[in-house]
Amino acid sequence: MLDIRVEETAKLKEKPDQSALGFGKYYTDYMFEIDWDKDQGGWHDARIIPYAPLQIDPATMVLHYAQETFEGLKAYRNPEGKVQLFRPEMNAKRMQNSNKRLCMPYLEVEDFVQAVSALVEHEKDWIPTAPETSLYIRPFMFASEPGVGVHPAVSYKFLIILTPVGNYYPEGVAPVKIWIEDEYVRAVKGGTGFTKCGGNYAGSLKAQEKAEAHGYTQVLWLDGNEKKYVEEVGSMNIMFLIDDTVVTAPTEGTVLPGVTRDSMLTILRDWGYKVEERKLPVEELMTAGREGRLKEAWGTGTAAVISPVGELYFKGEEVVLNDFKTGPLTQKLYDTLTGIQWGKLPDPHNWIKVID
Repeated sequence: MLDIRVEETAKLKEKPDQSALGFGKYYTDYMFEIDWDKDQGGWHDARIIPYAPLQIDPATMVLHYAQETFEGLKAYRNPEGKVQLFRPEMNAKRMQNSNKRLCMPYLEVEDFVQAVSALVEHEKDWIPTAPETSLYIRPFMFASEPGVGVHPAVSYKFLIILTPVGNYYPEGVAPVKIWIEDEYVRAVKGGTGFTKCGGNYAGSLKAQEKAEAHGYTQVLWLDGNEKKYVEEVGSMNIMFLIDDTVVTAPTEGTVLPGVTRDSMLTILRDWGYKVEERKLPVEELMTAGREGRLKEAWGTGTAAVISPVGELYFKGEEVVLNDFKTGPLTQKLYDTLTGIQWGKLPDPHNWIKVID
């Protein structure tokens, strides 16, 4: 268990207008920080301190060799005013796996959850109460040792910052247009595709820029080996309702094991849907679209929860799904999962952790 000290700030910020939060625009008064140093035996000096810029050496190794990982989860107010988290243990375990791949130390699951809970409880007045709002939680860690030389660092910082948010996309839960990328690749087996590290996202920006130039909101990546199988969208996992079966890519090293993804697959199986986690050839997907058998598609992730797909583009061909409207299954999944997250629906799988 962490011994967390609190350093109070002299002046609190003014809370933003809940009707115009956007996503990631405002940050709370405090942040969590803990250091890891090899010569000090590991983790030490856990603290909640005033939110402020970091001061780092120009030779800090993360700036040169990118040893960095992060996570994303949310805190919610339930109808009784209680503060709750959604499956924080899964985020803790996923960050452990990310850190292991990048040769970084990691917090134990109970310490990760304790740190998140302590900061959220301290900043609970920042949790918005307007519809479709929440407090986004960003744990992250980086190599803090100054040095130029390619090797794992001997010192690291783990931090958590908080931001009150509305919908990830300005249009809210509305269909988006997806560009299927066939030039660039995101991940290959043996690489870091299953981790949440900044390098994965930096490498995706070129294709994202390309898609936006053609009027598309997001990129759907193909596998890095054959460019044949669909994998995930830039900031989300993705699922397809083909005939009566939900199909999504397996998590075999190149696809992020999403918490929202896992939750939706569990709910779908509870409802009796046939679910296949398998390699889906892009040609099979487009053929299903041409023939009208591709009923719905949706992206899944913590930030957006669900993002309905209204159109797919691949090599000059466009396929429109469900008349560019949010499908009934997509809407039902969104309503069910957010209902559990906000405490408006029962939690049959004990996913909710109430912290206040």
